[in-house]
Amino acid sequence: MADDLYFRKRNRLEGYDYSESGFYFVTTCVENRENVFGSISDSRCELSDYGKIFEKILHETIALFPGIDLDYYVIMPDHVHLIIIINSTEEKKKAKSLSGIIGAVKSRSSAAIHQAGFKSFKWQPSFYDRIIRNERELFYIRQYIEQNPLRSEIDDEFADNMPKL
Repeated sequence: MADDLYFRKRNRLEGYDYSESGFYFVTTCVENRENVFGSISDSRCELSDYGKIFEKILHETIALFPGIDLDYYVIMPDHVHLIIIINSTEEKKKAKSLSGIIGAVKSRSSAAIHQAGFKSFKWQPSFYDRIIRNERELFYIRQYIEQNPLRSEIDDEFADNMPKL
């Protein structure tokens, strides 16, 4: 029974090689969903200094890995959505795994944000991922990413206008 307390749901698809070529949708959140990276205004996220640091580090980190590309992304105040493309080919060394890529982005951005003065910044452990299986799914996930700031703004306005019970 005590072992049940330590059971943690697996985040990755069991038996799948996350260094395989493909498109991957990733969401990772700031610890406690703290609004660190900016604020939503006019259906877009106006990046704070920390949001700008994260964006710079994201691009720099992706560029470090051969065969890895960033397709779409959005930086929200308390989380980020990314579509990562892994192009693993036989003539190159096997591509870095998705966990390795996201781990590098998170650790490098944390170090830069700490250095900029936000010493207590942390990411939530792990991340959500989805293996994108076809063009239709890719289309809808790109649309979701593009519309995320608008949906957030609408949700906030709706919550502000709800009567207090």
